[in-house]
Amino acid sequence: MLNERFRQFKSGTDIRGVATEGVAGQPVNLTDEVIERMADGFVLWLAEKVGKAPDALKISVGRDSRVSGPHIMALTTARFQAAGAAVLRCGLASTPSMFMTTVDLGCDGALQITASHHPYNRNGLKFFTRAGGLEGSDIESILTYAQNGDRPAEKDGGTVTDVDYMSDYAAGLREKIKREVGAADYEHPLKGFHIVVDAGNGAGGFYADKVLAPLGADTSGSRFLEPDGMFPNHVPNPEDATAMASVCEAVRENNADLGVIFDTDVDRGGAVDSRGNEINRNRLVAVAAAIALEGNEGGTIVTDSITSSGLKTFIEQTLGGRHYRYRRGYKNVIDKALELNAQGVNCPLAIETSGHAAMRENYFLDDGAYLCTKIIIKAAQLRSQGKELGDLTADLKEPLESREVRFQILEKDFRACGERIIADLTDYAAKQPGWQLADDNREGVRVSFDKENGDGWFLLRLSVHDPIMPLNIESDSRGGVDVIEKQLRRFLETTTGLAL
Repeated sequence: MLNERFRQFKSGTDIRGVATEGVAGQPVNLTDEVIERMADGFVLWLAEKVGKAPDALKISVGRDSRVSGPHIMALTTARFQAAGAAVLRCGLASTPSMFMTTVDLGCDGALQITASHHPYNRNGLKFFTRAGGLEGSDIESILTYAQNGDRPAEKDGGTVTDVDYMSDYAAGLREKIKREVGAADYEHPLKGFHIVVDAGNGAGGFYADKVLAPLGADTSGSRFLEPDGMFPNHVPNPEDATAMASVCEAVRENNADLGVIFDTDVDRGGAVDSRGNEINRNRLVAVAAAIALEGNEGGTIVTDSITSSGLKTFIEQTLGGRHYRYRRGYKNVIDKALELNAQGVNCPLAIETSGHAAMRENYFLDDGAYLCTKIIIKAAQLRSQGKELGDLTADLKEPLESREVRFQILEKDFRACGERIIADLTDYAAKQPGWQLADDNREGVRVSFDKENGDGWFLLRLSVHDPIMPLNIESDSRGGVDVIEKQLRRFLETTTGLAL
């Protein structure tokens, strides 16, 4: 059982904490001692997982651009080496590339030092084996070792080797583009394309220089390619409005054919078409689904719970696939896709509206660079047919209005409070005229309304990790979101435990 000190570091399937001073009220808790204990815990967990002695392990280590990354890399590398392991030090790297070291370099395990899109003062540890990212229970095991001070015996013979794996990873993406576009100029399939990249000063700058430019693309006008762990320009996050406005502006200013944007560690991506319109959230899911269902006719697309009604119609009626709406959390949608495939269901894609997209053809790895590569390949194929990316999703109906409200849960046992509210709302909704409970919802409460009652839907759910109940509302009519929210608030005002 984790105590309060170590429980605070568990963030779903990752470890996260405050690694750098500078934000008031957020003292450093990822201390050197704690990090070293976690590194030792990973060695013990990995040795048991793969059935090897600690001094027989091969472990890769990478980091994103945040300021605490080099120091944490030095600490963890030293602990792995002290256990006698062979360590591959990959330096600045994307999270997906670190998983790929288990495939291409034969590593037993991999560590990426990242806190995704979180502020500069935070950092974390994300682990992989050849089977993929760790489960929450695995993280608990590692933290339990750390809490107890368990560590492997120190052995001589551990080694540290510097490896430029990102160049190999980029080469793999280049080869994929050349092979799948099949241009007359095979070595330069993107010649004539102007593509801007916004890396947000994270680890994604390589995509412009090592993937696109060598293939003939014009990448002038790209933004914030240089790594800077203070993130001085905008949060590296495709869900962030300022970040998306930045890449949209870059496309328009440079009359580019396409723009792509990544989060800090490049496990998420987004895009912008030639008109400066976002290919993000529901539209990104639609594009990815259209690509994934080619050759997988009738296949199932797993998404998170907040996808729109129009997207379901697009996947099932326009693309001829099946839509499996699941829970929020990228690991949740990936695990569900793996489960469905194991049951014999043809499921080529798991994707969350946040930009986490995992394709079966790519080890169900959520990889923003791979997703953007697939989009660029499709754009090149469409151009040869006289079409554009927008043609791919022309039939997607998007809501006229949307809103997200995040209600704070005031009770200490926030999960019990949230579950009680969801149960009460389910009973309440079933009795309300004009309220239609969704029959395909697997998280929280989702209710649809006809044109007279708001012409849309809401979803109220419990946050995966935090004492929050997010409310998402969409409507196909002007003013409809207000109508729907007003009806829901009549119920919420009868509840306790929420800050309304």
